[in-house]
Amino acid sequence: MHEDYHKWYSHQLGRDIEMLVYGDWGYPVLVFPTTMGRYYEAKDFKLIESVRWFIDNRKIKLFCIDSIDRDSWYAKHLHPAVRVQNHIWYDRMVNEELIPWMQHECQVDKVGVAGCSFGGFQALNFAFRHPEKVAYLWSMGAKFDIRSFLNGHYDDNVYFNNPPDYMPNAHNDHFYRMKIVLGTSEHDFCKPDNIRMSELLNRKGIHHWLDIRPWGEHDWPVWREMFPHYLSMVS
Repeated sequence: MHEDYHKWYSHQLGRDIEMLVYGDWGYPVLVFPTTMGRYYEAKDFKLIESVRWFIDNRKIKLFCIDSIDRDSWYAKHLHPAVRVQNHIWYDRMVNEELIPWMQHECQVDKVGVAGCSFGGFQALNFAFRHPEKVAYLWSMGAKFDIRSFLNGHYDDNVYFNNPPDYMPNAHNDHFYRMKIVLGTSEHDFCKPDNIRMSELLNRKGIHHWLDIRPWGEHDWPVWREMFPHYLSMVS
């Protein structure tokens, strides 16, 4: 399986950012790590191995990006307004630096985004903030309401990064073209959040699949089962 390491200076973040890329050709899928996870997490927890067939057969090219959670959502030493602003710089890095490179590299107009646990929040938030860039969204074991991270602080930046808040009022034709899967499992503590997000999307008439697996908890074994199933949906 072809693996490339990339490191570049992000002008949006003002720092270096690291990434692992799997495959030499295929439809591009951006994978966000879990809470405070690094770019090599998906490899270490064998999420990459679970989809080796798609990579080896040049169906999919995976881009596993680093997180800056320690300086944003999980930076308890910073004021909540600063945490959210740091995330906005991260979002701009992905949107203005990484996604254009993926589009050019793979000759596509839109990409796929995916993530497990907190990475699922990152994937869904990015997709819903930038629906014109995303064709496929797969969240696995995610929660979507970010307000509990912010000690009661609330402003426009929080609103526009909290999908349960901004999605009821969001309007974009690209929502209705996106292939969306909300993946969870029967014993996943994030299951209620997925049901609520599914209900919100249903009210807006946005087609999606609420995939509740009949076994498993909030852990990698169920996500390794989900991910190859979801990648098989790429046409």
